[in-house]
Amino acid sequence: MEKESLPVMSDAKCGKLVSIHDDASREFRERLNGATLLTAEVLYYMPDHPKLLQTFMWQTLDMAPKYPRLQQFLDFWRREIDAVIHSVRVAHGEPLAAPHWRNARGLITMN
Repeated sequence: MEKESLPVMSDAKCGKLVSIHDDASREFRERLNGATLLTAEVLYYMPDHPKLLQTFMWQTLDMAPKYPRLQQFLDFWRREIDAVIHSVRVAHGEPLAAPHWRNARGLITMN
């Protein structure tokens, strides 16, 4: 049996071929395993302008409550980027779950 080919997208910057289907299924698997959408707002300043705060917004899927991807990102920032982190504000979404339903015990008729 021949394997069905998946839609492929070419990335001009990297020259890599990226499977659109694989990306979507990877994200879905992560969501099923408990990952939620994390938004981090990083307030930072450059060492030569300490009174000027700037904002960087970053989103990814991450696992609450330890947020390992956020920790890796902040470690990378501290190690590789000259900007000094002033503060980080984090928001996260609800985990993927089965839809909730309830039984209606009445019927309302409107004319």
